[in-house]
Formats: sequence, C-alpha cells, structure tokens
Amino acid sequence: MTPPPVPEAGAMGLRGCETCGLVLGLPAPRGRWHCPRCGSALHARKPQSLQRTVAYLLTACVLYIPANLLPVMATSSVLGRDSHTLSGGILELWASGSWELAVIVFIASIAVPLLKIAALAVLVATAARRSGWRRRERAALYRMVETVGHWSMLDVFVVVLLVGMVRFGVLASVEPEPGLLAFGGVVVATMLASSAFDPRLIWSTPEDHERD
Repeated sequence: MTPPPVPEAGAMGLRGCETCGLVLGLPAPRGRWHCPRCGSALHARKPQSLQRTVAYLLTACVLYIPANLLPVMATSSVLGRDSHTLSGGILELWASGSWELAVIVFIASIAVPLLKIAALAVLVATAARRSGWRRRERAALYRMVETVGHWSMLDVFVVVLLVGMVRFGVLASVEPEPGLLAFGGVVVATMLASSAFDPRLIWSTPEDHERD
C-alpha cells in the first residue's frame, strides 16, 4: 500500500530561517519576509542554489589540476633547491617507510577533495532533474559532505605537515609555490559549493516547480 503524500512546508506556507532555525507561518509565501528573531531573509529555496554550486564546483575542478601538478613548496639549502608536489611528497613518504603518514596525506590532500567534488556533482545533477532516485541516501550523502566540510582545513594542515618533514640545516629555508595557492583554492571552492547547495532540492518534485 502506497503511503499518503506528506505535505511540504512550502505548500503549507511555512518558512525556516537558515540562520537561527526559527520556523514561521507566512500568509504570503511569495512575499519578501525577514526573520523577526535575527533579521535574515527567508527563502523557500536558497537563491540560485544550483547555479552557484555548479560555478564553485567548476572552479574547484579547474584548480584541482594545478594543485596536484604544480609544486606546493620549495626547499633551499647548501645542496641546492628542490621543489615538492603533493603527489611527490606522498611517494617520498612511502619510499622512506612512513606508510601510515603517506596514507593520511593521500586521503586528506587528494582523495577527500576529489570525493567531495564527485558527491556534490551527483547531488546537483539529480536535483536539477528533480529525480526521485534514492532521496534518503542522497540526503545522507549531503550530510556526510557537510560533516567532512568541517574538517576541510585539514587539507591545508597536510601541507604544513609536509613542510615539517623537511630536515633543515643551518642554511636551509622553505618557500611556498603556486601549487599551494591552487590547493587552498580547491578547499575554499568546495566549502562554498557545499554551502551554496540547498538540500531541500533533493525532495523537490516536478510539481513543486511552480511554487519555487
């Protein structure tokens, strides 16, 4: 037996504040309203959520390539100058016997950003088609991306960790390289993409288009 459809908050004239969480019943859902508690604008959906998410995702994809190909730091000593990429640092850690550290660096600097981009791409593609495919699983996927987002700066700390692995001599120094800037851009872009995506779009149906 098919369960009866559950009425949506938008159809009932309810709006939730994204800042403080207050739920209000509005007499005119299409009007411009502000939260009486914190003053934030109330929206049935985040404005241009999919467009902004796609823009941030494309930015992250573009920056992901130089972040992994360009050197993130360069070390100078009496023996000369040497540049280090993220992938090169992982291989050096593995070759030196620091396998656990190499796995941590690989997960934090390469796997996590790539998986976040892939997960957000799936959410955007299905939300754009208003797909009913595995809505609960997609909602759980979004919550996982949000949880990982709280640890996004771990990727930057990985670079600091790599710097700490360099054994300095009396005349040694370390300098940032363009790859570090691109790497930080990937982290920021994925965080903005996650923030721009509206998870309420997961539950939208084609019939909701007129109410959005």
